[in-house]
Amino acid sequence: MKTILVSLLIAPVAYAQNVQRNIPYAEPAHERQVLDVYAPAGASSLPVVFWIHGGGWQTGDKSDVQEKPAAFTSKGFVFVATNYRLLPNVDMGTLTRDVAKSLGWVHKHIGKYGGDPKRIFVMGHSAGAQLAALLCIDDRYLKAEGVPVAVLRGCVPVDGDTYDVPAIIETSETRRRVHGQPQAKFGYREKFGNDPVKHRDFSAVTHVARGKGIPPFLILHVAGHPDVSAQAERLGAVLKDAGIPVRVFGAKETTHARINADLGLPTDPATKELFDFMADALKR
Repeated sequence: MKTILVSLLIAPVAYAQNVQRNIPYAEPAHERQVLDVYAPAGASSLPVVFWIHGGGWQTGDKSDVQEKPAAFTSKGFVFVATNYRLLPNVDMGTLTRDVAKSLGWVHKHIGKYGGDPKRIFVMGHSAGAQLAALLCIDDRYLKAEGVPVAVLRGCVPVDGDTYDVPAIIETSETRRRVHGQPQAKFGYREKFGNDPVKHRDFSAVTHVARGKGIPPFLILHVAGHPDVSAQAERLGAVLKDAGIPVRVFGAKETTHARINADLGLPTDPATKELFDFMADALKR
């Protein structure tokens, strides 16, 4: 562990990287039920980053990882990027269970790829941020896949706006109404099931409670965007009230796309915050 912690504090160096793509995590597997594993050459018992892509739950792909695989593997992590089935082909519950099943596969099999199944960080951008936060807080999904919450070392949702789904529905629909704009035909209300009970159930804030083993959180968001900032602060406050270690970091002079694309660059402020958070989490 000492070697890993030291490596978090230095600039990335060139590492030989092993990549295995399109590994099925379900049987039988849909074409979207696959993941990629990136590992340093000779990896053994390294902590794992499990990454969930964004795309509004309707688009996106595990290949959209930019600098992340190189950044994490160079610092002594195994990096996993997962796909999942998308709206409207499946509903939100099925989609979420896909991601939980993928994480279940990682917990069971990542040791064969040089990862430590007892030290997993869950991260995601945009729609992936909502999924990451929900899986780390609503333990029903991971329990169904045999994943103990104790193996989660940290959660890093990046620029999500749906940790409190009823709040973003009211915000977005009010904005359209007061400006005389038509409501979205397939907006947040419809994506999450057009049912207030489902809206609350898919909200990470609903399930925060003491004594559940919820891991530490680093919530990254674009400081200049009111919706993601409000949602980040909302989730952060609920976690703090429950005694969960949490940091909320607003990245300045960036955008929703750039905060994701720049994650892993050595000069990126959010990246520095991320690796500081991970170093602290690995000491726990």
